[in-house]
This record gives sequence, structure tokens and C-alpha cells, in this order.
Amino acid sequence: MNDVSDTGRPILRIRGLRKSFVLHAVDGRTVNGLAGVDLDLHEREHVCLAGLSGAGKSSLLKCVHRTYVADAGSVEYRCDVVDLLRLDESSVAALRAAEIGYVSQFLRAEPRRGVLDVVVRAARRMGVGADEASERAAAVLRRLNIAESLWQTYPTLLSGGEKQRVNLAAGIVVAPRLLLLDEPVSALDPTNRSAVLSVIAELTEAGASVLSVFHDLDAIRRLADRVVLMEHGRIVRSGAPHDILTNDLERLPV
Repeated sequence: MNDVSDTGRPILRIRGLRKSFVLHAVDGRTVNGLAGVDLDLHEREHVCLAGLSGAGKSSLLKCVHRTYVADAGSVEYRCDVVDLLRLDESSVAALRAAEIGYVSQFLRAEPRRGVLDVVVRAARRMGVGADEASERAAAVLRRLNIAESLWQTYPTLLSGGEKQRVNLAAGIVVAPRLLLLDEPVSALDPTNRSAVLSVIAELTEAGASVLSVFHDLDAIRRLADRVVLMEHGRIVRSGAPHDILTNDLERLPV
């Protein structure tokens, strides 16, 4: 973990972030996913969002990534350089391709493309040449224990844990400046979980800033510089991992 005091200026400054959802399939009522979130993420810092299901953790990540369109607030990226919430779609796509990675627990891959091709194409979208993209893809798949015999297999045929690791490989084949992680180890066995956590730790050591969601308390202890506890779409507490995990267990999934 980094010393937060040495992580530099904020790379992400979130202010007054709000997001509501209309439950059309239930009774049409509106629920608040995010109810005014303020949060800074510093360069080279790993901040983990914690809290029970429904607290707003994944909604926050998706609003930063612009998978969800927030109702109000601002998400300033690289300290006032740009407000992600006010960019047009093409600018958002270009920024994602260049320096913002997002990895969910679910793999969304084009049909009839093999594992290696999925990761190579992710590298190509980030501006890497064909030969280097192939080399990078092979290297990261090996690091994440994806057997070479599976590289031509369609991801839809893989196990849940293999899909998660392919998803992570595609998200980090070119190290992003900002990495958003939503439960990237939920389906992994202990050996592969350890490999993934090591790779994530190396990314922050190399300069990436990470905003993550983990339900794995051991992963939080191992990776987080700071834990932000959420409840009902709000931040209720922020502090060192030891303090939050010791004093707020009733607010955490165990």
C-alpha cells in the first residue's frame, strides 16, 4: 500500500454526485442510488468503496465511468482538467480508450472472438501496435494464470473465474491512469485470487490510481490505502483500512 500523504494531487474530485433510478418493473417509484457524494482520489492511491449491498458502491463507479448518467454533481478528472459528466459521448469514449480502465465482475465480450483476440483488441483500442499488443496480451494472460490452451477459446465457454481474469486482462493490458474495479475477484479460487491481487498491487506501485469495490475483506486489507464506507447512497465514514474494518463490521458484508 502507498503512504497516502505521498500520493500527490487528486486525480479525481467528485462533488455532489446524485443518481436516481425509476423502478419501472415494480411500481414506478424512484429510488436514490447516490444522494450527494463528495470524494477525492489522489494519484497513486487505492481507495476501496465498502458497505452492504445497495449502498451505492457500483453506482458510484458507473457514474464515474459514465456507464450511468448522473442526475447532478461533478466528476473532475485530473484536477479540473475535465468534468467527466459534461463530456460528449465521443470524448468519453476517447478518454476511456486512452487512460481510464473499468473492470466489472462480468465479462462482456464480442461473440466468436477468442480470449487472446479479446485482450489484443483491448490493447489496440488504447493505441498499441499489432505486434506489441499481441505480446502484451500474452504476457498479462500468463500473469493471470489463463492457460495458453484456452487462448483461442470463446470466453462464453469459460468458467466464471476464467471470465473474470480475462476481463481484468483486457482492462489492464495497457496500464490505465485511472482504474475502476467492481468486484474483480468474486469468483476466483485462492490461488488465482492471490495472483490477481498481486497484479492490482503492482499497478498502483507503478503509478495507477484505483477506485474499487471489494466484498473480500482480506483484499481490502491487502490493497487499500483508504476505505470509504457507504450507506444508502452516501459516504458515512472514511479512514484507514484497519480502522474501518475493526470498527464498522456491522456495516460490511462478511
